[in-house]
Amino acid sequence: MKTTVLAALLALACTLARAEPAPRLYLTTETSAPYSMRDGDRVTGIGTDMVREIMARSGIGYSIDLLPWKRAYTAALERGDACVYSTTRTPEREPHFKWVGPIGEAEWVMMGRADRHYDLHSLDDARAYRVGTYNGDARDQFLRAHGFNVDPAPIDSINPRKLMMGRIDLWAASIRRDSLTVDRMGYAGKVVPVFVFNRIRVYLACNRAVPDALVARMNGALEAMERDGTTRAIVHKYDDWGLPAH
Repeated sequence: MKTTVLAALLALACTLARAEPAPRLYLTTETSAPYSMRDGDRVTGIGTDMVREIMARSGIGYSIDLLPWKRAYTAALERGDACVYSTTRTPEREPHFKWVGPIGEAEWVMMGRADRHYDLHSLDDARAYRVGTYNGDARDQFLRAHGFNVDPAPIDSINPRKLMMGRIDLWAASIRRDSLTVDRMGYAGKVVPVFVFNRIRVYLACNRAVPDALVARMNGALEAMERDGTTRAIVHKYDDWGLPAH
């Protein structure tokens, strides 16, 4: 009798285990070096390496898609198993996601032509100029909401070219401090920072349907990474992108 009961309990446990598969998330991001970029067939970058380590420590399966920003962001809004990074946490976005992070930081910078004089002492001074933005991202939304004259581009890397061609006066970029990103794009000495108008942190933003337990597990993994020096080590891997060692 005891053997029969034990066998039944074991069978039930196996059935429940099969009914509750290991969690798996669909992660989306954009091409935005050095946070996320393609290296051969693999997506890499500071944000990507952070997220991969978080998933590994949390025991969560995942896939990563590199998409245009609006598609990446929309997927996380609409799919119950999706998260998007690196996402600026704004009051408007706050209620739409569950947040893991921060996984990085950057500055919002008005970039201009090196051969042109700009009289910018505050963000309001930029109202006199036509500002190139990345369609649908946080900077674009912020400047639109505040009544700036924006000229959005479908890909952010187009904006330096628009700037040099005179199609825009300024480019609202999100750049790590002392980053060499502009130099790598071929605009060294041509496109320069004019005015820093915000400092932000970026996150992994998960659909509201992602279980709270998973979000807590991921945030716990990130806290452990910060304590044991993993986050600093990941950033240092990309020192040649311009972030000085410290």
